[in-house]
Amino acid sequence: MSTFASEAGPRDQRIATTRLPMLSLPSTVRNNVVAGLGEFVGTFLFLFFSFSGTQIANSAPATTDEINGVVPPNVSVVFFIALVFGLSLMANVWAFYRVTGGLFNPVVTMALFLVGGLGAVRSIVVIIAQFLGGIAAAGVVSALFPGPMKVNTTLGGGANTAQGLFIEMFLTAELVFVVIMLASEKHKSTFLAPVGIGITFFLCELIGVYFTGGSLNPARSLGPAIVNTSFPKYFWIYWIGPILGSLLACGFYALLKSLRWRECNPGQDWNEVEKLEAKKQLHDKTYSQSSGDHAVA
Repeated sequence: MSTFASEAGPRDQRIATTRLPMLSLPSTVRNNVVAGLGEFVGTFLFLFFSFSGTQIANSAPATTDEINGVVPPNVSVVFFIALVFGLSLMANVWAFYRVTGGLFNPVVTMALFLVGGLGAVRSIVVIIAQFLGGIAAAGVVSALFPGPMKVNTTLGGGANTAQGLFIEMFLTAELVFVVIMLASEKHKSTFLAPVGIGITFFLCELIGVYFTGGSLNPARSLGPAIVNTSFPKYFWIYWIGPILGSLLACGFYALLKSLRWRECNPGQDWNEVEKLEAKKQLHDKTYSQSSGDHAVA
């Protein structure tokens, strides 16, 4: 498969990136089992803590500040849900980053497949594991906490179906693009990718929770819908919106690749030793060319 992650040509070879090793392992049975198991458990833990926090936010009685009108109820609930989703994603991505990449989202997996980070078989295995992890997390939360489970993604705040679709699309595009640039594109701060991804998800949830429930992830929406047997007529937006957002992010990434984006702002990952070495190599190359010109003359 032709990929965006690998580059060709003499100029491009000087700035070629190396895909993360965990994203290019051979598609053996053992590796696929590890990837599937890791993504199932990782997705389960990510969504278990996220659903648990959401259940608390939607079930807890109003605080004194909310009763007195100091803090609007919707604001405090949205902030709490966004925070618990962001922190849960950050913690679990960090924990599983060296095992599977910590994807936990079918449309993120799809994006990495499209940009050349994952093979077809590995992607299918991982996506199935993610959906199963989401269903399992919803089932455990439903059984563990008293009362009805209140974690379904639904439209709110007066948003209509079209608005919900595009909110999901643009928020997912932001999340997927950050994942591609921080995790799929290897660089010196790659080890901090879970932090950046968690912060990005927190930001997206701050905007999305009130209007759509902030899904950005079909596995996140499908699990509670199955457990609660609740599929509103607009449920399709939680599939189409994230898929379109993922495709939008991949398309923009492909455009940047075609324009050789690294040449526009090079050296961002260099340390001082590497800068000095690059200057030395440039000086030696210039001197060599100058000597050759004098010899010809």
